[in-house]
Amino acid sequence: MKKLAVFLALPSGPALAASGPFLSFGNTDFVVIVSFLLFIAVLLKFGVPGLLAGMLDKRADGIRSNLDEARRLREEAQTLLASYERKHEEIKEQTARIIAHAKAEAEAAAEQAKEDLKRAIERRLQTAEDRIASAEAAAVRDVRDRAIAIATGAAGDVIARKMTPAEADALINDAIADVGARLH
Repeated sequence: MKKLAVFLALPSGPALAASGPFLSFGNTDFVVIVSFLLFIAVLLKFGVPGLLAGMLDKRADGIRSNLDEARRLREEAQTLLASYERKHEEIKEQTARIIAHAKAEAEAAAEQAKEDLKRAIERRLQTAEDRIASAEAAAVRDVRDRAIAIATGAAGDVIARKMTPAEADALINDAIADVGARLH
């Protein structure tokens, strides 16, 4: 009620300055005040301030729920970010381990390749030495065979020159008899 008295006292200052009786419908200030008060009464009768307050409360609740949702989403995003950062670090560590392992394997493969190459060279050298030894043996055999052939030929020539035809016939007959004895 006190508020209503203050509310009615405010417009009375200018209303008293108007000419003529104040409480008459001929006074425009009075008509404006009465119309304003009727408008306020209608608003209060239909509960417009309550509706406005409810709408404002509803809007405040919507904003509050939006803020809560934004806060929740932010926390969720921070959790996801931390998770991805952990995964990123794990992947970096795993990548470093893979690279170190690959380097170690590459070095081991290089060492193995060196050893394999060394063994292959040794095998080829041994094969070449064996071929050389075989060629030398074949050459020695060829030289020996030729020397035998030449010595046999020379001995045959010497014997043929020194042997008489009767001695040759006797050697041939002895050889035929020897072959005959061996075959039977």
